[in-house]
Amino acid sequence: MQGAEAELVAELRAGSVEAFNYVIAVYHPPLYHLVYRMLGDPADAADTLQEVFLKVFRAAAHFEGKSSLKTWLYRIAVHEASNYRRWWYRHKKQETSLESEDSFGRTLAERLRDPGVSPLARAMRAEAQQEIARGLAALPDPYRTTLILRDVEGFSYAEMAEILEVREGTVKSRLVRGRELLRQYMETRPQMREALGAVAETPQPGRVETR
Repeated sequence: MQGAEAELVAELRAGSVEAFNYVIAVYHPPLYHLVYRMLGDPADAADTLQEVFLKVFRAAAHFEGKSSLKTWLYRIAVHEASNYRRWWYRHKKQETSLESEDSFGRTLAERLRDPGVSPLARAMRAEAQQEIARGLAALPDPYRTTLILRDVEGFSYAEMAEILEVREGTVKSRLVRGRELLRQYMETRPQMREALGAVAETPQPGRVETR
């Protein structure tokens, strides 16, 4: 932990309101985008983020600094968003709107990256964005969250392991499985077959990820 961050954490642990407001100012935008991608609804994302920062404020005194402040904040955000999504599926699933799903898809599809590993970026075409969104929304939570953290947020495997509180091997296996499930979903969509066929014919770069 760097000196400036260590000082900020010390102030947070001491209950400094100014430090807490600073954390909100810096991390509200990226955490909102993360939660929004996970939930697909701006109102739900805003409500969940309020709970996130409330948890941060209450737990700050117990933060031991074993991970970076950013990783700790993302861990809380992922946990809260996952909890909300499970609650939503139990209580509000019938209220799903195509409008919120489409909004989720456009944002996520446009920002997916890491094409050297994932076939998604190669297959991404304007007319297929809605199907990509539906495919991502259909993934089981561990795989969807892993794809978002890696392919959208750009976290390393080690950081993801800390955020998700699992081993790096588990992160990698979820990433492989999630991408495969997404590919299988896309292969059932006629408008995606041509793009996916082109991906299959293109050799993947010989890049080894060590982060």
